Amino acid sequence: MKKRIGKSLCLFSGKGGVGKTVLALNLAGIYAGIEKKVLLVDLDLSGGGIALATNKPAIKTVYNFVDDYNNNRFKDFNDYVVKYNDYIDILPSPKDPRQATKIDSKYIEILLDKATFHYDVVLIDTNHVLNEINLVVLDAVDSILFVMQNDPMDLKNMKSLLSIFKDLEKTNYKILLNNSRDPFKKYFTMFDIKSIIKSNVDYELTSEFYVKNMDAYVMNGEIVTLQPKAANTFNKDYTTLVKIALDFLGGDKHDKD
Repeated sequence: MKKRIGKSLCLFSGKGGVGKTVLALNLAGIYAGIEKKVLLVDLDLSGGGIALATNKPAIKTVYNFVDDYNNNRFKDFNDYVVKYNDYIDILPSPKDPRQATKIDSKYIEILLDKATFHYDVVLIDTNHVLNEINLVVLDAVDSILFVMQNDPMDLKNMKSLLSIFKDLEKTNYKILLNNSRDPFKKYFTMFDIKSIIKSNVDYELTSEFYVKNMDAYVMNGEIVTLQPKAANTFNKDYTTLVKIALDFLGGDKHDKD
């Protein structure tokens, strides 16, 4: 069997609306900046927004890959991706959300295996539901980045999610507190947050990374971390994103203390 050449990283959360998609895009920008070939896989199958956020209309999608593979029509993995720039490709979520129910989870691991033969980094965006497909993804990837906000419901859900991982003795994850998604949510101190979720917080994006005109970036299909002045404008948070990218690039399935 061929050896994998790429790393796979899944972004997951205990609730929706925490900024996973924007974070996935910005991490892709960081990897592109260090000349790593990266694939963004949108596995938010019924409501994914990566193709929209990059202004790259889907030609073929995750559904087409699964359908073709199931019916012996698969030929080349490159047939299913859309090019964003020289380093970033995208495998979009289905165009029709009804197609999400027709995707057999057994083909998702095949998809990820093939992707890691073609790319240095495979970034997987998901929804927050612990359904069969997401469980397959969480089990298959090299590393997981849990994303949460300073929000009572989010912290409650994250505590439950981490309890499940502890019971399963899974340690291939890091935790990010995203204060940039809604900079006005400041319910708890960092000490309180760690006490509530009963875990350390590995990374924090500050409210300074809140981009007021994010809609304009989305409408123009732009990624913030690819902008020339991003490193200086968002110095602290840009450095955090670089650290996240490099940590996962060098990590393995047992990198949690």
